[in-house]
Amino acid sequence: MKYDFDNIIKRAGTHSMKWDSAERRIGVPDVLPMWVADMDFMAPQPVIDALRKRVEHGVYGYAEKPDSYYEAVISWQRKRFDWHIKRDWIVFTPGVVTALCMAIQAYTAPGDKVVIQPPVYYPFFEIIQHNDRKVLNNPLKIKGNRYVMDLDHLEKAVDERTKMMILCSPHNPTGRVWAKEELVQLSQICEARGIILVSDEIHADLVMRGHTHIPTASLSDRTASCVVTCNAPTKTFNLAGLEVAYAIIPDQKLRHLLKKTLTQTGLMLSNMFGIVALEAAYNRGEEWLEQLLSYLRGNFEFLLSFVKNHMPRVSVFPLEGTYLVWLDFRKYNLTDKALKDLLLKEAKVWLVDGPRFGLGGEGFQRINIGCPRETLAQGLTQIARALKRFD
Repeated sequence: MKYDFDNIIKRAGTHSMKWDSAERRIGVPDVLPMWVADMDFMAPQPVIDALRKRVEHGVYGYAEKPDSYYEAVISWQRKRFDWHIKRDWIVFTPGVVTALCMAIQAYTAPGDKVVIQPPVYYPFFEIIQHNDRKVLNNPLKIKGNRYVMDLDHLEKAVDERTKMMILCSPHNPTGRVWAKEELVQLSQICEARGIILVSDEIHADLVMRGHTHIPTASLSDRTASCVVTCNAPTKTFNLAGLEVAYAIIPDQKLRHLLKKTLTQTGLMLSNMFGIVALEAAYNRGEEWLEQLLSYLRGNFEFLLSFVKNHMPRVSVFPLEGTYLVWLDFRKYNLTDKALKDLLLKEAKVWLVDGPRFGLGGEGFQRINIGCPRETLAQGLTQIARALKRFD
């Protein structure tokens, strides 16, 4: 089946966080939203068909996770990443951020330190602090035109109160897909120091040609014993509103602790529509995904060309994975507030401010290119016009 990713679907007025919350969240109405990480594309037709069939049944009582749910997850990990996981490793969670919160509560105590690698997905900071733990920053370094881990800094920074690390793999917002060598070195440090490595791999399926996502826990049995992998079909297939995710935990003790915390919090039940969508997406959505990846590559190439021709002072970091592009506006010598005001009030485009991602985010913005090319062109054109007076 050929999917039409150029089709513009009206989302305003559907209680969309992305499209309907500008005035409430930022006080600026009528902006083009290119911020939060959901896409403006319809889900795969098999997912829509499966949900429609379930809706038409008409009874929406409590749901269990059938064998087919676990089989779908196992098959997907094997097919996409050659990772052979076992059923009892899989722990259902309502979302990846929820799983990260539960991991913090399960594996650390108040006052303990949790490592993150800024600039990084901003909820990481919030969930650590909201749980009375301490953020330990291990900032990424820019080497050439890409980001790399500063593992020398990490080894010096961790201490006896450092109990956990959250890895973003692929990395949001920098677009890095970590190489095997990087993951091996990182995991060795964590293993040696007794640090539990919680790997957020929600963007694992969204990897550009020439790059390969490697599940951190798949590196070796020893590595798997200290890694908790958090994943979901929600970013891949644009299903975020259905709240379905899972953790993969080979180590029995770590698995027991996370399950216990989920139970203590009352997060045991499943969203029946999320289960239906996960199965349909993983079993029959691969054709849609391959077409999506091709379209996203085209969008990124369009953005590169547009920026080169119309905003040459903006630097674009390579997109190895995700559909979130990291833009460097530092050559304009604007304060972050001035840049934010320019984009929101003059360009009328809503991106995510770089400083929200922590250290190293100053002067940057993140743009979501998971949209029809016409929408992307509109947003870039409005930004270019607003910047023109600085040329």
